[in-house]
Amino acid sequence: MTTPLAPDAAWRILHADATAPYRAAGRFGWHFARGKLGHDPVFRQILAQGLARPGARWVLDIGCGQGLLASLLHSADTLQSGGRWPAEWPPAPRSTRYTGIELMPRDVERAERGIGRLPSAPRFVCGDMCRTDLPASDLVVILDVLHYVDHAAQRAVLGRVHAALQPGGRLLLRVGDAAQRRGFAVSQWVDRTVTRIRGHRVSPTWGRTLDAWAALLGEIGFSVRRLPMSQGTPFANVLLVADVASAEGAA
Repeated sequence: MTTPLAPDAAWRILHADATAPYRAAGRFGWHFARGKLGHDPVFRQILAQGLARPGARWVLDIGCGQGLLASLLHSADTLQSGGRWPAEWPPAPRSTRYTGIELMPRDVERAERGIGRLPSAPRFVCGDMCRTDLPASDLVVILDVLHYVDHAAQRAVLGRVHAALQPGGRLLLRVGDAAQRRGFAVSQWVDRTVTRIRGHRVSPTWGRTLDAWAALLGEIGFSVRRLPMSQGTPFANVLLVADVASAEGAA
């Protein structure tokens, strides 16, 4: 009989299992995966706080990079199937169908080399989030990328996300709070540095205060709550959990 794991033990297994496939993507891809999953709090919190609802079958990851979320969701599914999921954590999605949209061809290549052959069959699209078709989704995740387009384009992308989400769907949007000047400046500097390390051109950015982000989402039709998401880092990151009304609520 299997026994549920303690959260820390479960996370160690998830980290190891989700990063292992990236050995096939080369030295950089594997080390980046280990560092990102190991030090960015958002991935663990998505699972520990049940932010990806168990019924979220169709997942869209905009600005997916090398597809770390897809690998993590697959590892979570495996851990749950074995009866070892922590009792303290809400259930995670099962048998998800994942689509990742990424502008940078090198990241898409690493994603496909690393996890393209997982049984969950993640799909990767190399394209611009402002123009690529968005499939119907139960969960949309946008982490630290929307500030790369101007304010008008941000509104347009979020409007298209709202239209793509099924009734009761959810957007997880992580942004930097421009009102926290020091933390925001640090996050911008690190963002530019990592972009260069990954071999990409550094682009201008368009930030907003947290209140402005929340107001924008409300205007589009989301209900929003805010979760601090920079624990253990010097950044000013906040995760906005933005929900679409269910069919019953809309009625």
